Amino acid sequence: MTDLPTSTEKKLGLVIDLDTCVGCHACVISCKGWNTENYGAPLSDQRPYGEEPMGTFLNRVHSYEVKPEGGAAQTVHFPKSCLHCENAPCVTVCPTGASYKRKEDGIVLVNESSCIGCGLCAWACPYGARELDQAEGVMKKCTLCVDRIYNENLPEVDRVPACVRTCPAGARHFGDFADPESNVSKLTAERGGMDLMPELNTAPVNKYLPPRLKDSWDDESVLAPFLEPVAEETQGFMGWLDKQLSRLPGDVKQTEGAE
Repeated sequence: MTDLPTSTEKKLGLVIDLDTCVGCHACVISCKGWNTENYGAPLSDQRPYGEEPMGTFLNRVHSYEVKPEGGAAQTVHFPKSCLHCENAPCVTVCPTGASYKRKEDGIVLVNESSCIGCGLCAWACPYGARELDQAEGVMKKCTLCVDRIYNENLPEVDRVPACVRTCPAGARHFGDFADPESNVSKLTAERGGMDLMPELNTAPVNKYLPPRLKDSWDDESVLAPFLEPVAEETQGFMGWLDKQLSRLPGDVKQTEGAE
């Protein structure tokens, strides 16, 4: 069994804004691409174009329709990956020590050369954040792109997890929760960031920002000024056709409409 560090120098993790996420799955695709080409064994797919396709993903997005009390119904897109818990049960249950939490930054990783694919860590994880790669026979999970965030050969703007760099809506944020002045710490404090299933006492590092209530469907959209008609009268071919039809006798138009 593997012991957890009593403390970590940093607490690197993600803040995910459920109010901003549009469920486009760009984070899923970028994660799959980066982790297939770089760290560890590739993320395999089985029967991708056949019956019962399946594959290994480190990040998935689930969508739910919800109806809050006192608010309008809305769709919530819920990205899910490893939360890099401070009290990670997946680490302490591992019989070979393959699962471990790093003292320097708090990232939970899997040493694939020591993993025997027993699946105990997947059973222990209450969030379903680990997946067994069927081709390699080893457990896979989010690494926070550890091979990317410290890579000095990359431009500084790219030294963040692939999912964060790719998100078109800006719903994913990366930083150090041990630093109260970091972007993720401030977002969590300002928006009421939440732990996932806090009653389990796993102390997840990643936080979720709750979706804002939608008061009604009558709220004026920020796009409303751009949706105004571009012309008060029909023009071009449609304008000509409208004039020709207006000259037809009433009984002819009624007959044509009946046909």
